[in-house]
Amino acid sequence: MLSVVIQAGGQSSRMGEDKALKPFLRRPLIQRVIERLASIADELIVTTNRPADYEFLNASTGSAQPVRLMPDLKPGRGALGGLYTAIASASHPFVAVVACDMPFASKNFFESAHRLIVAEEADVVIARVEAENEKSAGYEPLHALYRKETCLPAIENAIEKDLWKVIVWFPQVRVRTVTEEELKILDPSGLCFWNVNTSGEFQKAELLAGLND
Repeated sequence: MLSVVIQAGGQSSRMGEDKALKPFLRRPLIQRVIERLASIADELIVTTNRPADYEFLNASTGSAQPVRLMPDLKPGRGALGGLYTAIASASHPFVAVVACDMPFASKNFFESAHRLIVAEEADVVIARVEAENEKSAGYEPLHALYRKETCLPAIENAIEKDLWKVIVWFPQVRVRTVTEEELKILDPSGLCFWNVNTSGEFQKAELLAGLND
């Protein structure tokens, strides 16, 4: 059973407006992300501290189950606190976590990740790609699959120790890294981890969506 959690708690500082609600091909970007993943979700959750702004999702996604709206459980704890909220809010043992600004979020990636996490008894299935800097060592934690039972206490322990790096707890669990070679098969477009931060990136992504959807 799989929970899909879309994280919409960012500040959108570079955009100057809530990019989750910004129109993408004439509908809110977050709606597109949810629709790309709804068919594999046994539960849909959006993490947001402004739930009233996202109530429209229950009328517009066309999903059989409602979209549950969850505020931060660890306010002020940045990306690590957001990840804690995503995993703690989930009702199912496996949790697909996705940022709201990824217009090419990949259902195929998560279907394959689910098979891997079960077959290899991993706790995290996450891609590692060539990074522009070493801040996250090339990992993609906001488009990854987590096992709730083992990841949640590890994240909570990191927060209690006042640690902030979103992957600082990885040594405490079994991480299955998806290599760049594997990604060429799982995501032939090479776009699933692209997050849009500016109006120019929105426009470019809309053009690419027309070619890849």
